[in-house]
Amino acid sequence: MKKLAIIGRPNVGKSSLFNRLLKQRDAITSEQAGTTRDVKKRVAVVVDKEVEILDTGGLDEGCELFDRIKEKSLKAAHEADIILFMVDGKSLPEEDDKKLFYELESMGKAIALVVNKIDNDKMQEKLWEYYEFGTDRIFGISVAHNRSVLPLLNWIASELPDSSIVTPEPDVAEEDEMDGFDAALKASSDDEEFDDEDDDGFFIPEEDDEEEETSIEALEEAYRGIVKEYEAGDVNQMKVAIIGRVNVGKSSLLNALLGEDRSVVSSVAGTTIDPIDETVEYQDKQITFIDTAGIRKRGKILGIEKYALMRTEEMLETADIALLVLDASQPFMDLDEKIAGFVDKNRLACLIVLNKWDMAPREDYDKIIAEVRDRFKFLSYAPIVTISAQSKQRVHKIFDMLLKINENYSQRISTGKLNEVIQAAMRKHILPSINGMNIRLYFATQYDIRPPRIALIMNKPQGLHFSYRRYLTNQLREQFDFEGTPVLFKAKAKNQSRKPKTHKTRSMW
Repeated sequence: MKKLAIIGRPNVGKSSLFNRLLKQRDAITSEQAGTTRDVKKRVAVVVDKEVEILDTGGLDEGCELFDRIKEKSLKAAHEADIILFMVDGKSLPEEDDKKLFYELESMGKAIALVVNKIDNDKMQEKLWEYYEFGTDRIFGISVAHNRSVLPLLNWIASELPDSSIVTPEPDVAEEDEMDGFDAALKASSDDEEFDDEDDDGFFIPEEDDEEEETSIEALEEAYRGIVKEYEAGDVNQMKVAIIGRVNVGKSSLLNALLGEDRSVVSSVAGTTIDPIDETVEYQDKQITFIDTAGIRKRGKILGIEKYALMRTEEMLETADIALLVLDASQPFMDLDEKIAGFVDKNRLACLIVLNKWDMAPREDYDKIIAEVRDRFKFLSYAPIVTISAQSKQRVHKIFDMLLKINENYSQRISTGKLNEVIQAAMRKHILPSINGMNIRLYFATQYDIRPPRIALIMNKPQGLHFSYRRYLTNQLREQFDFEGTPVLFKAKAKNQSRKPKTHKTRSMW
């Protein structure tokens, strides 16, 4: 696939054009110069042809950070087949711009001069001043007002081969509605995961069920027919979000995992603003790593960092596994626990990464591990790996650990085996009664994966206390390998199957 790089000095509208070509707000934009720092890659359809677009940081100098950004941007220009060199039409042509344009033009690639911020007819007259660049491929546009963008799109399409033509897909009819008890579970699982934890305690008694044995038998038989593999995303693909505080080494870890300097690394706190993703193949699996912006305390979040936090939260909603990066060379902070809370909130599989281990006191290994387990009790299922992203020490272990976690995250336990474990657990510790009423658990079945979700069919689902749910979780973890993944329970009344809900299937990807 051909690549198109958008190059130019800071604040000329590169990210805005990037979003316009994608037809969605993907890159963070602001009036603050230097918002874009890493090279952001996305595939777009221009007119009727597919092209990979590279949004680059501004070509500026003055400090270590800006020098690294410029280096990444020029590297992207070398990789690209088509270059759009953008300038600000509200200012006069600058010699530095001409020099950069000539340097890029000498590469022998298709290049166009894009003069942005030509917002009206009066501004159109200023376009003539840019002909001194010596090229006839000049496009005066206004990205903000979507003015005169079409000629630019047509030129880009003309530079792309016919092999990149994308045939429009026919309209797909709405997905079929799911039936039965399975639909009710899916409908409730999206919005009510663990909501039944809030129902512990007293509840309104229900009428005794008639023909109980027959109803249960019929329900089990019906369940055997409708439990199936759900559309929870391709198990051979996984999205892995790298999260943590600022300056814990997230970008360095991404570069170490990829084996290249993909993300800008700097001593400046908060270097990464926009999440950057890169996909690699490992043992026939596709792993998409997402380098997210470092998270600060809310009181210290300034300017565009609030948009970076919002974008990080959006990425976590679509992720499967989180790499929670902690700085092992410093004491852990309350903020680390709050960040880890995003993992729990989004029900993600997790691997805890203790970075900068080469700088941590070796004799305190057991003490540090014990502190992690004590501080992050809600992530007790997450394995721990100690690494040094800078020296690449033990970084290779992360790949195999991710594959194992993904396998656990995607595993399905048969109803028969699941009920054997549940029944054995109930023989050890019976379900406690509430207000003299017997709580009965008829059977259990796994109704979804990524993460594993298990339905407990009961006569009084409100009577399932959180402590007993935790007990069942521990029993399952003893019998099945759920390391790295949460296990979610949903208590349901057996008579819910008599009034089936319908719910559209939704893919996690």
